[in-house]
Amino acid sequence: METFLIRAAQLILSLSILVVLHELGHFAFARLFKVRVEKFYMFFNPNFSLIRAKKINGKWEIKFLAKNIPSTEQQKKDANGNDLLDAKGRPVMEPISLTDLPEGDWRKYPENTEWGIGWLPLGGYCSISGMVDETKSISQMASEPQPWEYRSRSVWQRLPIIIGGVLVNFILAMVIYAAVLFTWGQEYLPLKNAKYGLNFSQILLDNGFKNGDNIVKINGKTVEQNADIFEKLLIDGNQDVSVSRNNQLVELNLPKDFSQKVLAAKEPDFISVRFPFVVEEVSAGSPAEKAKLQSGDSIIGINGKQLFIFQDIAAELDASKNTSIHLSYIRKGQTMLSEIQLNETGKLGVGVRSIASFLQTKRIQYGFFASIPAGINLGLEKLTSYVKGLKLVFTKEGSKQLGGFGSIGKMFPKTWDWQIFWSMTALLSVILAFMNFIPIPMLDGGYVLFLIYEMITGKKPNDKFLEYAQTVGMVLLFGLLLYANLNDLFKAIFK
Repeated sequence: METFLIRAAQLILSLSILVVLHELGHFAFARLFKVRVEKFYMFFNPNFSLIRAKKINGKWEIKFLAKNIPSTEQQKKDANGNDLLDAKGRPVMEPISLTDLPEGDWRKYPENTEWGIGWLPLGGYCSISGMVDETKSISQMASEPQPWEYRSRSVWQRLPIIIGGVLVNFILAMVIYAAVLFTWGQEYLPLKNAKYGLNFSQILLDNGFKNGDNIVKINGKTVEQNADIFEKLLIDGNQDVSVSRNNQLVELNLPKDFSQKVLAAKEPDFISVRFPFVVEEVSAGSPAEKAKLQSGDSIIGINGKQLFIFQDIAAELDASKNTSIHLSYIRKGQTMLSEIQLNETGKLGVGVRSIASFLQTKRIQYGFFASIPAGINLGLEKLTSYVKGLKLVFTKEGSKQLGGFGSIGKMFPKTWDWQIFWSMTALLSVILAFMNFIPIPMLDGGYVLFLIYEMITGKKPNDKFLEYAQTVGMVLLFGLLLYANLNDLFKAIFK
């Protein structure tokens, strides 16, 4: 439960930062061109808001757990006082008279933005006056365009208002990456330093790899680090792999559908670096504590089998759940033997020393000015890798891997780590920027598509078409969101 809460807190904080800054991008350009912003909300606020604030007559008014302000429209009536309906039976709306509103009613001051925090943490929004979006219907566009509205601006002013959010997210990602590189530098393990070799998932073993192999080249090009392997094999679809096995070079040729086989296998550890099993800390009440294991103990065998690599020992322990085992280990130069009763998890209950304790990592430090181009390059690399990886989504097995908030949350560490948090936030900022630029109605890219149409033809799409497009886009996006989160739920139940 603690792990879930830590990951949930990181996810909510990260998405809150990204959504607020994305919407501020729209807000900044709207105000630059003297367009009113009616509402600015972090999270959605159906029916009521956690916090609402607005500047009234020079003073801020703040309300907590308050119902949303009623609409600024009312149903139009005919000369006899009857409600008017259009040809499709829908109410005909008209703006309310601001002079008829009582003093202190927030609707009386439309020139000031209402700021707030909603209760539904699925995003946020910036409601721009005179713009058909998810916060307005076509009936609200029935009146003539007003000087303070989005629709009264030229296409060259409306375009930056639309792309402002995406622009902020791209820039934010690169700023965060630069800050991360400046603060913590960059550290990774060169594959040539993985002296115990690599550990492979079962699907890789079935295709010719052996635990202890070290990947040297893929399609004739040297592989620098572990992270490159996934992209080159699964995303780029490279098939020729050169591995070092017992000091000999072995050539492997993978099948064309290898990436689909890997996705179908749903194995969590694709490739990992092998390292010795040395105890760093012992958890209270664990089987290891009962057997009096100590920090610094180096495991070398189980039930007479000579094993010292972490992955091999973990696999043997998993196969020995709910049994008593004899554990061999070295303590201060002496070989010792303990009998340990494993529980249903098949784990000793210890923390192990990190890979960096045994293998030579490479660390690059960046000064302030060097971190800026390095951060930009890293952001572009992440964007390129993400875009290339999208082709897997449009495959049979790839579509099954789509995940929602649960999958994103699992990308964050089990314990709070600021370096990983900011790196993940930068990656999500890249993803958010790209996804928002896809030309689907309701997304920023959809609005850009309509603006390009207007530039080419000199005509605006009519408001009714925009409203229908918004509805279609909303159905598509919420359908995708539902599918992704149901995928998470299905995997959680039937894993």
